[in-house]
Amino acid sequence: MSQRITGRRVPLSVAPARSTHVLVVFTSTESLPEAPGRAAVQVSLRRVGGPSAAWKKAPLVVQVPGGQLVSWVRIDPSASAFERHTELRKALAPLLAERPRSLDISLHCADEVRGALMSDAVQVALHNADPLPAWKRGPVTPGLSAITVHGVPAGTSWRAEQALAAGNRLCRELTAAPANMLTPALYRGRLRDLARAEGWQFGELDTVRLTRMGAGAFMAVARGSHQADAAIVHLVYDGRPTRNGRRSGRTVALVGKGICFDTGGHNLKKDTSMHTMHTDMNGSAVAVGTLLAVSRLGLPVRLDVWLAIAQNHLSPEAYTQNEVVTALDGTTIEIVHTDAEGRLVLADTLTLASRAKPDEIIDFATLTGSMWIALGSRFSGVLSNRDEFAARAVAAGAATGERVVAFPMPADYDEALESTVADVKQCVLESGDADHILAARLLQRFVNDVPWLHVDLSAVTHRGGLGAVGTEITGFGVALALELVSSPSARR
Repeated sequence: MSQRITGRRVPLSVAPARSTHVLVVFTSTESLPEAPGRAAVQVSLRRVGGPSAAWKKAPLVVQVPGGQLVSWVRIDPSASAFERHTELRKALAPLLAERPRSLDISLHCADEVRGALMSDAVQVALHNADPLPAWKRGPVTPGLSAITVHGVPAGTSWRAEQALAAGNRLCRELTAAPANMLTPALYRGRLRDLARAEGWQFGELDTVRLTRMGAGAFMAVARGSHQADAAIVHLVYDGRPTRNGRRSGRTVALVGKGICFDTGGHNLKKDTSMHTMHTDMNGSAVAVGTLLAVSRLGLPVRLDVWLAIAQNHLSPEAYTQNEVVTALDGTTIEIVHTDAEGRLVLADTLTLASRAKPDEIIDFATLTGSMWIALGSRFSGVLSNRDEFAARAVAAGAATGERVVAFPMPADYDEALESTVADVKQCVLESGDADHILAARLLQRFVNDVPWLHVDLSAVTHRGGLGAVGTEITGFGVALALELVSSPSARR
C-alpha cells in the first residue's frame, strides 16, 4: 500500500498523544537529545554501564507514559550506507513488528547530515512498512499507512524514496510468487497489465516467432515446458526530452533472466538445490522494479527492458547434454550442462538488446552458484567489458547500500570454453573452475561491444534481511540499478 508521509520542522521532545510508535534517530556521542523516552533510556543506560556500553547494541526500546513504544538508535554519519541502513532496520523492527498504522520519526542531528539521515530513515521505513503477500487463511494485518518525520525542512519531498520503495516492493512481490502463481504465461499477463497501468510500451516475442527468428539458445531451454508459454518480453519507458520534434538523450537496456522455475532439466537438481527455484526469475524482477522506479521519477532516459521468461523443466522434449544449438546471432553452442540454462536464454536476449544500439546494457541474473560460494548472500558480483563501468557499479553499490564486488574477466579464460564441435561451449563440468567468470565470458560474446555490466545476484535472498530490507527476499539490485541509471556520472 502507499504510505502518506508528512514533515514537521521541529524534532519531538515528547511523544504526541496520538502517537503509538516512535523512532528517535540521533548522532551525538556526548549526550542524549531531548526526545520521547529520554528518562527511560537514561535508566537503561545506567543498568548496562553507561552510553558507550549501551550503543554497542542498537536499538534501545522503551515504553513511555501513555503507552507509546519508542526505539532509540544512534547513527554514525560517517558509517557506510549499508551500515546506516542496517542499524535503522534493526531499530525499526520492534516497532513495525506490532503492525502500527502510523509511525513517528524524530531526527536529532546537525544540519549538514540531516538530509541524508532523513532519506535513510524514510527509505528503511518504506521498505519494511508492509508484509510480503502470504497465502494463509485468516485476516490480513494491514501495514503502515502514515509516516510523520519530525525535524526536517518545510516542503521536503520524498518522491525519490517512494519511487525506490515501489520498485523494490514490486521486485520482491514478483520474486516471492509461488511457481504455480507465476508461470511464464501468468507473468506475461501481469507485465501486460503493468505496462497498461504505467504507460509503458509492451511487446513480446513468443516461441513461434523466436523459432522463426533462429533464437536457438533461448528455444533450447523453452522446449522443456509442456506449454509453449515462454517468451522474450520487451518493455519501454521513454522519458527523454524532445527537441525539434526528436528525442535526445541516453538509452539504457536492462536485461533480466526470468526462469519461473528451474528443475535443472536432465541434469536434475537435488531437493535442497531445487527448493526456492521459483526465485530464479529474480533478475527479470529487478529489471521490472527498476523500470517502475525510473518511470515514477520521470527520469530523462529511455529504458529498454528485455525479459527472458521461460521454465527449465525435465521432459522428453527438453534439451540434453552434447546438443549443439545455434543462437540468434549465428553462434553455435555446445551444451555441456542443462542446469546452465540462464546463460542460454540471456545470450539471445542480449543479442536483441544490443541490436537496438543502446548506450549501455545491464543484465541481472541469479546465474551461478560459484558467485554465491565466492561472496555468500551479503554481496552480489559484477563483471563488465569496461573497467570504468565496473568501477561505477561498485561506487553505486557503496552509495545505495547494495554492495557489489567487481570480478575480472580476462580473455585467457576463454580457453576453458573452447569446443571441438561448436563455436563455444556453454560451460564446463569441472566444479572447481570460476563459473561466474566463464559465464560472463560467454555472455559478452552477445553484446556486440556495447558497454555492458553483468550483475550476478548472489544476494537475492538473505536470512533475516539485508541492509534496508527486513524480508528474506531482498529486492537487491533495484537501488543499484536506479543509481547507475540516474547518476550524473552515467549521464556524462
